[in-house]
Amino acid sequence: MKFRYGRIYLLGFGFFGVSVIWAVYNAFVPIFLADKFHLQPALVGFFMALNNIAALFIEPPVGAWSDRLRTPLGRRMPFILIGAPIGAIAFGFIPLAAALPLFAACTVTLLLSMAFWRTPVIALMPDITPSPFRSQANAIINLMGGIGSILAFLGGSMLYRMNPAFPFWMASILVLLAAVLVLVFIREPRDYERSAEKPDLFRSLGEIFKDPDRSALSLFLAIFFWFLGYSAIEAFFTLYGEHHLNLSPADGSRLLSHLSLFFVLFALVAGVVGTRIGRRLTILIGIALLAVLIAAIYILPAGILTRVLFSLPVLGTIPVISLLLMACGAGWAFININSLPMALDLTTQARVGTFTGLYYLFSMLSSIVGPNINGLAVQLSGNNYNIIMLLAPLFMLVALVLMLGVHRGEAQPA
Repeated sequence: MKFRYGRIYLLGFGFFGVSVIWAVYNAFVPIFLADKFHLQPALVGFFMALNNIAALFIEPPVGAWSDRLRTPLGRRMPFILIGAPIGAIAFGFIPLAAALPLFAACTVTLLLSMAFWRTPVIALMPDITPSPFRSQANAIINLMGGIGSILAFLGGSMLYRMNPAFPFWMASILVLLAAVLVLVFIREPRDYERSAEKPDLFRSLGEIFKDPDRSALSLFLAIFFWFLGYSAIEAFFTLYGEHHLNLSPADGSRLLSHLSLFFVLFALVAGVVGTRIGRRLTILIGIALLAVLIAAIYILPAGILTRVLFSLPVLGTIPVISLLLMACGAGWAFININSLPMALDLTTQARVGTFTGLYYLFSMLSSIVGPNINGLAVQLSGNNYNIIMLLAPLFMLVALVLMLGVHRGEAQPA
């Protein structure tokens, strides 16, 4: 198995499509729920957690299923072929729904279909990448995902001003194009590694809890806690901008693009750093950086955070909070780029789909709990959206302590 950069970039279009959908979803669905359907913050938080509830029950078993599946198309491709078109169509109908039940029906269809193909498309990366190159490969895939997020935030912000439905239709078209590129240009390896036992999600989970080394358990719990802080900020940021910073939803989406931009810029850097100094140390640096930066956003007054420092082409005005978000993007790259390769190098090639599913089990469980905790905290604090920026650093500190107990998961010899 050889490492080819061009092939990884083509595979990255799969994550590009996933990222476009979720960027538009996280930026504008909370606005629909709060302004169009008049839901309270706690209900908005619950609704925004539904995508993670769907992912929790679907993605892990689908990952294990894709490890066992054998078809003429391969073991991952059938999931992409079915899930991507259904998700694209459902997403295009979301802004057209005039009643909340219809809106919920379109959303649930989207969530189920996206959960069906996300784990298989990510599991393709370790299928075609040797262990020593997985941080770089994950960096490229996340680079493509970050480009998708930036395009969604910036393009979506401009399109939203024209018509609230346009960002959704743009995302639907892009996800279809991305899926076609993956299906046409990526060929799965057919010399699958055989194992004595068929890959099984619950058996693998049980082994993690029984393992005396505790590295896998510590890593997955750390993943849970850092997503607990990050996912809640992502889900509530446009409402945070609207209510705490007095920004329009379009400007809140634009600020999120600044975080995504620096995630993209530092994705490849994070992969190289993880290879040079080790994945664990790189993740620890990222967690510490993110905790300090989010705490600074909480402490600084809204007037200082929104003070414009300068302007840049395409990005527009750059206030103080933009600089903090840009640094957050770099810190998040250090964490995100190296965590999945660590998880995959805790197991064998025959179970990479299963462990990809376990990665999403813990991250999605966290992403369910996070928006609900933060939505409830906002409501109990009298709609003080800044409370989110207080809770997130605390979760990051717990993740940092857990990462100190991780002793395996570095790159293996090719």
